[in-house]
Amino acid sequence: MELRHLEYFLAVADTRSFTRAAQRLHVVQSGVSATIKALERELGSALFTRSSQEVSLTPAGRAFLPRARETLESARAAVAAVQRTQDSLNGTVTVGTLTPTQLVDLPGLVTALRARHPGITVRLRGSPAGSSGMVQELRDGSLDVAFLSLAGPLPADLSARLVDVRPLALYVPSSHPLAGVGPVKLTELAEFPFLDSPPGFSNRIMSDAAFGTAGVEREVRLEVADIEHVQDYIRQGLGIGFLADFLITKPEGLNLLEVVDCDLQWPLRVATLAAREPSPAVQAFLTLLAAFYPSYPSVRGLGA
Repeated sequence: MELRHLEYFLAVADTRSFTRAAQRLHVVQSGVSATIKALERELGSALFTRSSQEVSLTPAGRAFLPRARETLESARAAVAAVQRTQDSLNGTVTVGTLTPTQLVDLPGLVTALRARHPGITVRLRGSPAGSSGMVQELRDGSLDVAFLSLAGPLPADLSARLVDVRPLALYVPSSHPLAGVGPVKLTELAEFPFLDSPPGFSNRIMSDAAFGTAGVEREVRLEVADIEHVQDYIRQGLGIGFLADFLITKPEGLNLLEVVDCDLQWPLRVATLAAREPSPAVQAFLTLLAAFYPSYPSVRGLGA
């Protein structure tokens, strides 16, 4: 049995799909299927129940899952222990990022890291499921670090440092009936279609919660995963939406409205999995990040 077998098994178990596991591992699906079959032959037991609808763990697979995860984590810790004895750092840091990332100078950060530790490779990854997707990828080991925005309390299994907080404001096209109107309430917005991120993105979660608290139903007519371009859709009159100020690169054609009964704050955090000891390469990245952005305190241990 090789560590690769465990890595492939965990990818299928976490995603419940051979296709998604192959995408995560950046290999062809047939390679994942062949590796799992070889592992099942070696163990003498089926690990997954396969159907046209879903892939699920068998009782043997559920019993194997925690031990496989522990073994892979132990192997990573062993590699990290050896790396700490070396004068120069090597390894890979896989970083999940939101789009856009104007609040973090990632090019400058990576440049500084490479200047100090040329042997470290940095991989930047996005997630079509937004921050909630990156949290899951931290848990399954696909990401080492993630820049994310989470609405509500921080999950107990994460350690995080707050990087920035920006208010969300309501923008409408200049041709909109509310353009130029004074302060408004959420109840006055219910008749107008909205633009927003897909479910799972923090700004969508916060907006939905605000309208739910106010007892107002709204229509999200257009969902846009690339939040950077929401301003363009608003400008074209396709809806209204809440955006942070740093996303507005062209204010022409947009009007800002004050919403008096709503205070949405968009937090940007850098997070790791609390139970996973950072490798020397990951720790070097986090230490440099803390030097770049020292303003906010650490949360549950992640920091300088």
